[in-house]
Amino acid sequence: MLDALTVAIGVTALALAAWCGLAAWRDQPTKDWHFIGMAVATVLVLAQLVVGLVKLAQGGKPDEGTVIFVAYLVGAFAAVPAAGLLSLTERTKWGSLTVAAGAVVLAVLEVRLYDIWGTPGA
Repeated sequence: MLDALTVAIGVTALALAAWCGLAAWRDQPTKDWHFIGMAVATVLVLAQLVVGLVKLAQGGKPDEGTVIFVAYLVGAFAAVPAAGLLSLTERTKWGSLTVAAGAVVLAVLEVRLYDIWGTPGA
C-alpha cells in the first residue's frame, strides 16, 4: 500500500473530525463546507481502494489475509459517506457529531489497514 496516502487520509479524517466536532460544540449542524471536507476524504479513500485492489491484483498479499483487508478497505470507503448521509437526516449539532465520529472511525480504520497490509521490508 502507499504509506503517504494512508497518512494523508488519517490526517484528513482527524482534521474533519475536529472541524465537525467544533461545529457540534457550537450547536451547529453540518454545512456545505463540511460536505466538501467529507468529499475530499472520500476521494482520498476511493484512491486508496483502487490502489489496494490493484496491489491485490498484482499479487500483493496482506499479512493478515485478503478477505479482512478488502473488508477494511470497503469499510473505510463507507465510513464518511454513511456518516454524511446520517447527518442529513439529523440537521442539528448531533449531525455534526455523527460526522466527527465517522471521521474518527476512518482514522482508526487507516491504522488498522496499515497493520493488516504489513510493513514494507518486514
